[in-house]
Amino acid sequence: MSGARSFFGTDGVRGRVGDWPITPDQVLQLGWAAGRILTADNGDHPRVVIGKDTRVSGYLLESALEAGLSGAGVDVLLLGPMPTPGIAYLTHALRADAGVVISASHNAFEDNGIKLFGPGGRKLPDEVEAAIEVQMGEPLATAEPARLGKATRIDDAGGRYIEFCKHTFPKDLTLEGLTVVVDCAHGATYRVAPQVLRELGAEVVEMAARPDGFNINDEVGSLHPEGMAAEVVERGAHLGMAFDGDGDRVVFADANGDIVDGDGALYLAALEMQKRGELDGGVVGTVMSNLGLEQALAESGIPFHRAAVGDRHVFQMLTDNNWILGGEPSGHVMCLTRNTTGDGIVTALMVLAELARTGQALTEAVAGLTYYPQTQVGIRLSERRDVSGVPEVAAAIREVEAELGGAGRVVVRNSGTEPKVRIMVEGRDEARTRELAEGIAEVVRAEMGAAEA
Repeated sequence: MSGARSFFGTDGVRGRVGDWPITPDQVLQLGWAAGRILTADNGDHPRVVIGKDTRVSGYLLESALEAGLSGAGVDVLLLGPMPTPGIAYLTHALRADAGVVISASHNAFEDNGIKLFGPGGRKLPDEVEAAIEVQMGEPLATAEPARLGKATRIDDAGGRYIEFCKHTFPKDLTLEGLTVVVDCAHGATYRVAPQVLRELGAEVVEMAARPDGFNINDEVGSLHPEGMAAEVVERGAHLGMAFDGDGDRVVFADANGDIVDGDGALYLAALEMQKRGELDGGVVGTVMSNLGLEQALAESGIPFHRAAVGDRHVFQMLTDNNWILGGEPSGHVMCLTRNTTGDGIVTALMVLAELARTGQALTEAVAGLTYYPQTQVGIRLSERRDVSGVPEVAAAIREVEAELGGAGRVVVRNSGTEPKVRIMVEGRDEARTRELAEGIAEVVRAEMGAAEA
């Protein structure tokens, strides 16, 4: 591993398979290094859970991780295809010392990634990741033959997670009489999500539930919910839902085929929890959450705070405030009394519980949430540069904010993964927000060396 490059990013490591760092030798080294740290902290034969999504490269990376961990003296529990939140849950339920997710979430099949959970299914502490990264720089040396780890396949992993999800749905409610289109993105939810909903009484129309290793997220799932929405209308279903490849996100469509994003899911989940007396405190969104969500929650007496973009920032603000519910417009919603990370299936059940409790259709249930039009523009830069240090951009932002007053917002930020500036302008008038966003974009292009016209 090059000392000039950091292995772990803000949420594990991700990239194109075959390119550094998603190569068999690096993943083998990662498994061994993680195993060495675990054996040092937990004695002989700690246990690590490994789960994956449906990418063809999952076989390769799973084998490399298993070899590295076993070589360090760690026993491995193999879950097979399993949503990321299911891996977090089973890390806790199986009392494992760590969990590993092999997934690139909503990316195409060519990419893959590794994310680590600590005991209890929570994110691995930064200091442990740092220790693993230091260990990766050491020569790989296997444990003595008598101390090598074993691997065991957990055949009932899917059934365990299905039961967990069902237990988050109120026992006094049912989904009987409901027809739901379920788009599994040819990903990790393809076995479990339809089964959960059927066992709770729903009639399920499956979509994108035939993974072949290459079709994950391919024009389906939460990033491409249009097909799911069309299927809802064609089938005359009550609503539909689309998960992403690893199952930690979900977005919806109502009976008319209109999309309800993560802000809508978060709104309904908050109402459901509030009415049951389960909402302790307020709700955390991000700077990209729609102003309409903030206003709708305020009308229900629910406080709302904004974190930076990214689930780790949402989780941190929830922890700091001792709150339990938060999420992002992408459909990544977390309820910390139900799971330790975002869980698409559990989020869907929270939304469905609100509909079942009120007897409302999804269209009616979200009527109290009025979205403000948002325009988003991404500018790729010729080199990475901090937008907050450019006076001309700051002046352009101030001008737009002055025009919008309290009836809109401006967010201009650097991408966390690319040399890009992302611009979002939100206001009452869609055409004007587009003009204002493009005005800021012109200043960014002129002052920051854009790589594109």
